[in-house]
Amino acid sequence: MRPAFAVGLVFAGCCSNVIFLELLARKHPGCGNIVTFAQFLFIAVEGFLFEADLGRKRPAIPIRYYAVMVTMFFTVSVVNNYALNLNIAMPLHMIFRSGSLIANMILGIIILKKRYSIFKYTSIALVSVGIFVCTFMSAKQVTSQSSSTENDGFQAFAWWLLGIGALTFALLMSARMGIFQETLYKQFGKHSKEALFYNHALPLPGFIFLASDIYDHAVLFNNSELYRVPVVGVTVPVMWFYLLMNVITQYVCIRGVFILTTECASLTVTLVVTLRKFVSLIFSILYFQNPFTLWHWLGTLFVFIGTLMYTEVWNTLGATKGQPQKEEKKN
Repeated sequence: MRPAFAVGLVFAGCCSNVIFLELLARKHPGCGNIVTFAQFLFIAVEGFLFEADLGRKRPAIPIRYYAVMVTMFFTVSVVNNYALNLNIAMPLHMIFRSGSLIANMILGIIILKKRYSIFKYTSIALVSVGIFVCTFMSAKQVTSQSSSTENDGFQAFAWWLLGIGALTFALLMSARMGIFQETLYKQFGKHSKEALFYNHALPLPGFIFLASDIYDHAVLFNNSELYRVPVVGVTVPVMWFYLLMNVITQYVCIRGVFILTTECASLTVTLVVTLRKFVSLIFSILYFQNPFTLWHWLGTLFVFIGTLMYTEVWNTLGATKGQPQKEEKKN
């Protein structure tokens, strides 16, 4: 029941989060740092009040292990945001992040000595190809719209190449962090709320290095047009409203992800998160009325088939309730 509830939180929170993130990015494309800081601060304050009991509760997992996890988590977040300033379009950004399935499986085999069935390998490949097709076609649409004004010289290519390197680094670091979390939970037990708090509270001092950029965007947000919030009736700058809704929906999303990490294996968590990214892409295309071609539908089909293969639903139909769980443990 808890895994199903967590999956619901991930899809509901993250998919709605995409709307507000895109509304923010369309007005101010460089607002990634203030968005990340607001998300970290909100989750840290909530965890300090309700999970850490105002600092009186001792962590079940030693702080030194959280320090390692937080370093990876903060680095991945900052590098992914900064890559958008290196001639990396959002669709291309999503291509690399959806590749986390493959990175997670490869590192799982190398570090944890895991082995998977042929159906698992095939399903991961299909899901990755499906997401790649959809995001690549979206990237072509963006490129065709901006090619007349883009600098195609060596300097632009060099920055783009640096962005690809940054995304590759973040991809491998994110997969390594997932495996590190899995090994910690096996050693110390599963503590999703605690991990959620420390992963967002400990990196807060690191935002000092981004304070100038955060302040500049706060000024821009203050100068945005006013918006009357429904039901509440309060009038606020519209960009602050978008940011508040982004933070709330991100909390729902990340809460679901951390519950999943305590209930499922690292690869399963990565699959759910990757599927969420795919649904978010489709939802974004439909909500903002972006073109949806035959290639997008082909990618949807690949993802759907890959998901069915991974969950092995045909075994569920012909077996008892406990058998699929045993099969998952073998993998």
